[in-house]
Amino acid sequence: MQKFTLLKGLVAPLDRENVDTDAIIPKQFLKSIRKTGFGQNLFDEWRYLDAGYPGQDPASRQPNPDFVLNQPRYAGASILLARKNFGCGSSREHAPWALDQFGFRAIIAPSYADIFFNNSFKNGLLPLTLSESQISKLFDEVAAFPGYTLTVDLDRQVVIKPDGEALPFEVQAFRKYCLLNGFDDIGLTLRHADKIKTFEAERLAQKPWLAHTMIT
Repeated sequence: MQKFTLLKGLVAPLDRENVDTDAIIPKQFLKSIRKTGFGQNLFDEWRYLDAGYPGQDPASRQPNPDFVLNQPRYAGASILLARKNFGCGSSREHAPWALDQFGFRAIIAPSYADIFFNNSFKNGLLPLTLSESQISKLFDEVAAFPGYTLTVDLDRQVVIKPDGEALPFEVQAFRKYCLLNGFDDIGLTLRHADKIKTFEAERLAQKPWLAHTMIT
């Protein structure tokens, strides 16, 4: 997965609490067996006025002009500002896939649902936590200043505001290590590729019959 080190990005505010995973990526789009193509249907029922279904051409849809991500000032945002309990609901891993494929690399919220929180780290998306008072102030500043950007420095574990103020955040050391190095579960395993190959070769030498396929 893509490494996460330093991100300077435009902030989009989603001023809603308890945003569940069915809102993030509705159930009808979960039929694909691939991990790609979900970004265009992020927040589908909020972003569009017409009902969405898999395989639609987004250009043929009716955008909801009142939804925040359809406002030109937030086009290209890579940081999503949200309220408490973001990512609640079902355990679908498609939710962080959709957020990442839409262009978000980090989410800032007071709290998250546990499974979504874990799935985000495993897919290169940083869900960082600040206090509710800090979040509320950021919402006010985003609304007041078009083009509002933040810098997320994962190595230093700070969010840097345009005025230079640094807001520290906590992140578990192992998760930080994985994001900084771009390691998902498969990547972590492949660090030991040489040892795995050595083990397989030794096992095959000791038990050569494992190389043969039994035909019944």
